[in-house]
Amino acid sequence: MAAATVNEHLPTALDATSEPPPLFDGTTRLYISYTCPFAQRVWITRNYKGLHDNIKLVPINLQNRPAWYKEKVYHENKVPALEHNGKIIGESLDLIRYVDSNFEGPSLRPDDLVKKEFAHGELIPYIDTFNKTVYTSFKGDAVKEASPAFDHLENALHKFDDGPFFLGQFSLVDIAYIPFVERFQIFFSAMWNYDITTGRPKLAKWIEELNKIDAYKATKPDPKVIVETFKALFSVQTI
Repeated sequence: MAAATVNEHLPTALDATSEPPPLFDGTTRLYISYTCPFAQRVWITRNYKGLHDNIKLVPINLQNRPAWYKEKVYHENKVPALEHNGKIIGESLDLIRYVDSNFEGPSLRPDDLVKKEFAHGELIPYIDTFNKTVYTSFKGDAVKEASPAFDHLENALHKFDDGPFFLGQFSLVDIAYIPFVERFQIFFSAMWNYDITTGRPKLAKWIEELNKIDAYKATKPDPKVIVETFKALFSVQTI
């Protein structure tokens, strides 16, 4: 794993008072927020492939965004976005595939056709349902209502026995899910004193093994920030 020994200095997030970088000068830039799970997906991918010198991180303060970001970089005014070869590419699931396909480093997609079909036929399409189910549960009996979503992941992790990850070996599927699962684990523990891995040994092992991957660990947000952000977004009260 090329990125394992890199200890990267993280730049300060740019805000409304910040000047833009020298845009479209041939430098490849990944625009992120340190707290955005969608951006985290691409950040992990970049790290795992050892692209610290190839893709420059440009963090954006989403609470006080610079006007030039929407005007000159990404008209959608959200993160992540990748500045590469004179164009801007957005959408996190598209971006993790793009970075995996267009840059050097270890591949994050399996060659096995059965694994490919499971990834694209079941796991990736389920992500939106998974997130919606869990987020919606915050308004009701969260533990009960979110359990089917976590059970779904537990069952999916039983599919292959050649490793602890969704496709056996670490892949883009794990990267797609972990930013959200980690936030849910933090939030359920803080708000309802509930461990989402209880009775789900495969999910517990999956999270444990992910936390051994430096490319992922370097991107993990502050748990306190996650709790406060979710409480503010969803007006959740402890029950």
